[in-house]
Amino acid sequence: MFKGSVTALITPFKNGKVDENRLKANVDFQIKNKVLGLLPCGTTGESPTLSHLEHRKVIQLVVKAAKGRVPVMAGTGSNSTDEAVELTRYAKKVGCDAALMVSPYYNKPTQKGLYLHFKKVADTVDIPIMLYNIPGRTGINIEAVTMAKLKNDCKNIIGVKEATGSLDMASQIISACGKDFCVMSGDDNLTLPIMSVGGRGVISVISNIVPRQVADMTAAYARGDFKKAQEIHYYLFPLMKAAFIETNPIPVKTAMMLAGMDTGEMRLPMCSMEEGTLRKMTDVLRTYGLVG
Repeated sequence: MFKGSVTALITPFKNGKVDENRLKANVDFQIKNKVLGLLPCGTTGESPTLSHLEHRKVIQLVVKAAKGRVPVMAGTGSNSTDEAVELTRYAKKVGCDAALMVSPYYNKPTQKGLYLHFKKVADTVDIPIMLYNIPGRTGINIEAVTMAKLKNDCKNIIGVKEATGSLDMASQIISACGKDFCVMSGDDNLTLPIMSVGGRGVISVISNIVPRQVADMTAAYARGDFKKAQEIHYYLFPLMKAAFIETNPIPVKTAMMLAGMDTGEMRLPMCSMEEGTLRKMTDVLRTYGLVG
């Protein structure tokens, strides 16, 4: 179901509220530029700062705006298993094609606890589930053996957004879980390396800004045009690095503001970029013709 370029959508704000019109416009922009999937309410979507009502509203708006043109995978994870179940139920109810389930953050469960958490959600809600492995945010790594057990025991756990930053980890997962387990890069700069060991694509931050180029890169690799994919990778590499010059999604929302694509408004504790990094981001965007 998921392959190639899937955009981890920002959540646009205006005057402290979700900017529904801009969110719908971004969905159309993404689909017109050939992305193969959309992810609302992930890390890039500032999900920790959304109220429960806003979280549900954003998911619903993206599903309605997509109109079935591409699959929608909603971020529905939580450090509370019961809350994750409820969010995932809602995602299924409003027509999401899958759910992205981050490992419980802050409470740092054991591998047994992780297994029981994900299994509870998968057994309760009949929707395809992708795990989200990002220990830099959560404090805990989902080990490859745990993923393999979940894949074997839960028919609807279909893959993982792999964001450890380790190509070795991606190889461990594919080795343990098999090539039918959908591994998507969670780091733009590792998209091609992860695809080279069997990954299917990327859940991308920079595709909020340059969706066509990210889609073209993953499509080129998938059809065996490795030279073209590599050319696009190196063309986009400065932007890939700049997108994480500060904590995501501060750089990408700032970049979109500078390029006239968003207000750049964020919610505390996310805040405006430091002056030095703002200059660096502006310089990078200028090389792509995104700012004057």
